[in-house]
Amino acid sequence: MIKGIVGCRVRKDRDLEPILFKLKSHAAQYQGFKGMENLVSADNGSVIAMVSTWESSEAWKSWIGSAITKELLRQADALLVEEPRVTTYRMMVPAVMWV
Repeated sequence: MIKGIVGCRVRKDRDLEPILFKLKSHAAQYQGFKGMENLVSADNGSVIAMVSTWESSEAWKSWIGSAITKELLRQADALLVEEPRVTTYRMMVPAVMWV
């Protein structure tokens, strides 16, 4: 499993939610997409992370590299303080089960 994270800082009084909804709707059309959640920092409401779960890095790369995803992220640029950070994590499998 892969976690794809798009992190950004939103300009004051700007609403990123419509674009986040479009990104999730677009992702849902891709094979390997498992889900997505949007997180807002408890310490700074301008910091947002869109965390998506994918079956494989290939599925994530296909979506994040698609023309539609790139266009939606480009549209978000006007609402952001800086360019979003895109990072990828793979889920660790614990070597020992917790008791």
